[in-house]
Amino acid sequence: MWFDCEIEVIPAVDVLGNEAVRLERGSYDDVVERAADPVALAERWAAEGASRIHLVDLDGARRGGVRPELVRAVASAAGLPVQASGGIRSPADAELLLAAGADRVVVGTAAWPDPSPWLALGEALVLAVDVRDGLVRSAGWTESAGLTFADALRRADGARVLVTAIDRDGTLAGPDVELVRTAAAAGLRVLAAGGVRSPADVAALAAAGAEAAIVGRALLSS
Repeated sequence: MWFDCEIEVIPAVDVLGNEAVRLERGSYDDVVERAADPVALAERWAAEGASRIHLVDLDGARRGGVRPELVRAVASAAGLPVQASGGIRSPADAELLLAAGADRVVVGTAAWPDPSPWLALGEALVLAVDVRDGLVRSAGWTESAGLTFADALRRADGARVLVTAIDRDGTLAGPDVELVRTAAAAGLRVLAAGGVRSPADVAALAAAGAEAAIVGRALLSS
């Protein structure tokens, strides 16, 4: 059901320590789901029909630093393309994850306010535009990136972007469709995250111009 939607549904495997978890609104103190083994969880989504895994290193997102071994384990076990996120602070970090088996890297903290040095990654790049109250957040959503959502869209320069509505993430409250529509209207290729609770929400995001939806808690709860 989930993986037969009109746009790509990418299951999120969020890793804190060595455990797969889901946070509510990005708060490290609010773990709302646990799935124990991230590799086993990725294998589960592959078996159920996923075409890609969205792998998030939450420790890296907050403090910086990447874990190529985590990417390697998930990519090998799932046999799927991996979109790796969390902790990428330099092109060298990105190259380590790509060499470990990621086909895309998601860059947020290090990309703002100027993402231009990262655009050389081409199709391997996804710019994370994590939004709360109209402002972009960084460092695992714990700090301001110093620019507005509109500013970030202008500076993305046609790149693929992952737009996350932070206050809906992990809540099952429904996605911020207008946020996605605004990004798509700016001529960007949009992956949407935050609040997705059903295939009907995925359809609404598709209608708003998203090319894919990242789904976490709703999949674990189904």
